[in-house]
Amino acid sequence: MNTYEEAMKRLDEQIGNKDGLFALSTISQNKGPNGACIPAARLVDAYYEEGALYIVTHAKSNKMLEIAENPEVAICVIVENFTANGKAENLGWVLNPQNEVIIEKLRQIFAEWYYVANNEADENCCIMKVTLTKGLWYDAHEGTRTEIDFINKTVV
Repeated sequence: MNTYEEAMKRLDEQIGNKDGLFALSTISQNKGPNGACIPAARLVDAYYEEGALYIVTHAKSNKMLEIAENPEVAICVIVENFTANGKAENLGWVLNPQNEVIIEKLRQIFAEWYYVANNEADENCCIMKVTLTKGLWYDAHEGTRTEIDFINKTVV
């Protein structure tokens, strides 16, 4: 990939417009025996669009409590050999008027299980947005490595 536009096109083709399974890592505020913060990872269903991931979750979940303290996160898509860092934020209750456009997309993308897993009447049912800051496509078998700077819109 030579250009940022090519990298964005590949992201759209590989992970966009579908229900994707991602590893999401946060920094827990719990301390280990040496006093350092402990990383926490979990699998999440997410929707990718224009440099951001959208996840429906619960405002009182550990991941949301952790990003309230430290919004820096990491994601991984194993099958696609893509990893990235980003900043997470709570967009609030899924039924807030400002979430109307994105929640309609999420309901469609996650249609098979959305209402089984989420209770929209609960005001803690929220949307997490992860705005990607830098990413890496890496395929050791092909010998390719592409670093993406989402902020400056460049690739290396």
